[in-house]
Amino acid sequence: MFASNLADRAAVSRRVLGIDPGLTRCGFAVVDGRGPGSATAVSLGVIRTPSSDELPARLASLRRELVDLITEYEPQVVAVERVFFQVNVRTAMSVGQASGLALCEAASAGCEVVQYTPNEVKDAVAGYGGASKEQVQKMVQTRLRLSKPPRPADAADAAALALCYLATSPMSRHIAAATAGRR
Repeated sequence: MFASNLADRAAVSRRVLGIDPGLTRCGFAVVDGRGPGSATAVSLGVIRTPSSDELPARLASLRRELVDLITEYEPQVVAVERVFFQVNVRTAMSVGQASGLALCEAASAGCEVVQYTPNEVKDAVAGYGGASKEQVQKMVQTRLRLSKPPRPADAADAAALALCYLATSPMSRHIAAATAGRR
C-alpha cells in the first residue's frame, strides 16, 4: 500500500513558475511536469523594466507583470532564485527587491513558494553545482526537449529553477512526511 501511495503522488503533474529575479531583466518560465524527465515548457521569457524609469515605477511595473503571470498560468508552485551573494551592492539591492516582489505575490496567490541557491539549481539540473551558464542552458534545452537552448540566459535560469523543483520536490515531500510521522 505504501508503494502505491508514493506512485499515486508521483503521478500528479505540477505547474511550476520559475523566477530568476532582477529589476532590469526578470526571467520567468512556466513548466508542467511530474518530475525532471516529464517536464514541458509552457512559456519562457523575460520581464524588462527601463532603467530610465524611477525605482518605484519599475517595481510597480514588475509587480503587475508578476501578478499577470500568476493569474494567467495559475502555478501551484513558484520557484525563486535565492539572493545568495553579489559583489555589486547596487545589483544585490535590485535583485533583492525583485525577489521580494516575486515571493510576496506568489504567497499572496496561495502558491507553494520555494527558493534555491544557484549551486542547488546547477546541481539538480546539470549534475554539478559549478556548471557554467552554457551547460545549464544545454541541460534545460535537453530536459524540456527544446529545439535550441533557451535565450536569454535569464529565461533559461528561470526554467532551471522550475526543473530544480521538479527534480527535488519528491524527495523533499518524502522527507517531510517521514519527519512529520516522528512527531
